Amino acid sequence: MSDATYSTPQTKASYGVGRNLGEQLKQNPFEGLNIDAVVDGIRAAFAGEPSVISNEDMEAAFGVIQEEMKAQAAKQHEGAIAEGKAFLEDNAKRDEVTVTESGLQYEVLEAGEGDKPTVSSMVRTHYHGTLINGDVFDSSYQRGEPAEFPVGGVIRGWTEALQMMPVGSKWRLYVPYDLAYGERGAGGAIGPYQTLIFDVELIDIVG
Repeated sequence: MSDATYSTPQTKASYGVGRNLGEQLKQNPFEGLNIDAVVDGIRAAFAGEPSVISNEDMEAAFGVIQEEMKAQAAKQHEGAIAEGKAFLEDNAKRDEVTVTESGLQYEVLEAGEGDKPTVSSMVRTHYHGTLINGDVFDSSYQRGEPAEFPVGGVIRGWTEALQMMPVGSKWRLYVPYDLAYGERGAGGAIGPYQTLIFDVELIDIVG
C-alpha cells in the first residue's frame, strides 16, 4: 500500500493500529518471530475464520517460547544470579540465620510475643529494604510512616516470613530472587534476579 492510500482518517488510524502493535512486538520480541504469521493470525481472527492451529498447539508453543525467553534472560544476568547465590550460601553458615525449605533466610533481631498473622491478614509494618551491596531501594523508616498491606499481597518471601512472625517481632530477611521480584525485577532500583535484604518490624495485625 502506497503512502497516497493513507488519505482518510480510517486508513491512517488503521495504519496506526498496526504500527502500535509492531512497536509492542519490537519491545518484547522472541527469537524466530515471524511477522507474516502475525499478519495471517490478525487477518484470520478479524475475518472470523477458524484457526489453522489448535489451541493446544498454540498453548504448547507459547510455553516453549516462554521457557526460551526465561533461559535467555537468565544467561544475560548470570552475574547477578551467581552473586546472589554466593551471598546466600555464605550467609546460611552463620549460626543466627535460619533457612526455610523454600530457601528464605532470616534472623531474629527482636522477638515478639503477640499473635501471628495469617495469609489473609492485613498488617502494619516498618521495613527497610536493600540490595546485597547495601543500596537502599525502599524504606518506611526513611519515610517516617509505617506501611499497611495484606500478607498475601506481597512478595513470596514476605508472605512466608510474616506468617511466622509474632506481633512485636523484628526480623532481617534474606530473600532469594525467586521469592522476591524474580526475572523481571521491580522498577529501576531492583534489577532482574536480585537477592534482597529486608529489616521487617511487625507492628500490628489490623485486619
